[in-house]
Amino acid sequence: MPEPQSSDGAISPAGTGGPMDLALEEGASLEKNPGGPDGTGPSGKPRSLWSDAWRDLRRNPVFIISALVILFLVVISIWPGLIASGDPLQANLDDAQKGSEPGHPFGFDPQGRDVYTRVVHGTRTSVTVGVCATLGVAILGSVLGGLAGFFGGWWDSILSRLTDVFFGIPVVLGGLVFLSVVTSSTVWPVVGFIVLLGWPQIARIARGSVITAKQNDYVQAARALGASNSRMMLRHITPNAIAPVIVVATIALGTYISLEATLSFLGVGLKDPAVSWGIDISAAANYVRNAPHMLLWPAGALAITVLAFIMLGDAVRDALDPKLR
Repeated sequence: MPEPQSSDGAISPAGTGGPMDLALEEGASLEKNPGGPDGTGPSGKPRSLWSDAWRDLRRNPVFIISALVILFLVVISIWPGLIASGDPLQANLDDAQKGSEPGHPFGFDPQGRDVYTRVVHGTRTSVTVGVCATLGVAILGSVLGGLAGFFGGWWDSILSRLTDVFFGIPVVLGGLVFLSVVTSSTVWPVVGFIVLLGWPQIARIARGSVITAKQNDYVQAARALGASNSRMMLRHITPNAIAPVIVVATIALGTYISLEATLSFLGVGLKDPAVSWGIDISAAANYVRNAPHMLLWPAGALAITVLAFIMLGDAVRDALDPKLR
């Protein structure tokens, strides 16, 4: 007669230690290769939010166009000499306010400087301010908001009241007060000011996203299994809470570029001899009737740049929002 099998042996494959091992193996198998057309990609690998988002972005013409424009702007901001070999500070008063002519397609500004060369070299300033300010705002806001959302309590209360204070400060007025005492002509005071007033928005987004993510079952399971706070934040919460921060930061990048131009136009942002679209727009404002080309080209470059980053942010938002699928 065959020997009776225990209940554990009846459901356990050879070499396992019981139903718990079988459940762990099945869970690992499902994690590596979830069945069904909605859970796997063409090669049988699981599809994540990021892989689905990248697949949607590659099919989105708005993303492709905006990404190509931004790539072009980044390239000429790093190597402006590729398409403009002149000196943006070289002036000749004999050419002041002249229109387009061979070798100078955009004409000249009130000081006789080549508008085309200044527009190309001004790209570096705008891209540098936008990227550095966005990175600073995203890092500072994500850390403070994430910690407040995860731990709660008095830390969350202090951060909430602090963000209320910063939200009550008008951005342009704050820039006039903060930057009016700065004499530096570099981009870093402007970047520091934008980070100082921009982090509360990202902090609130990160806080809400972390609060939502930490209530999920996988986080509760990790907590029950004894995972440390740092492990839960880095392995389980951050990857699932970072998407809204990326979307808001991408859209805000274009806003920060326009803010730099606004402050430079008002005379408290970048100052001569720095090359900035805001400075050129300010210099051309008094000559818009007699020489509109001096205002048209830097303003057009600013509008295209801001629009490209906003379009990119909209495309990323649509790809990362599961509700829109």
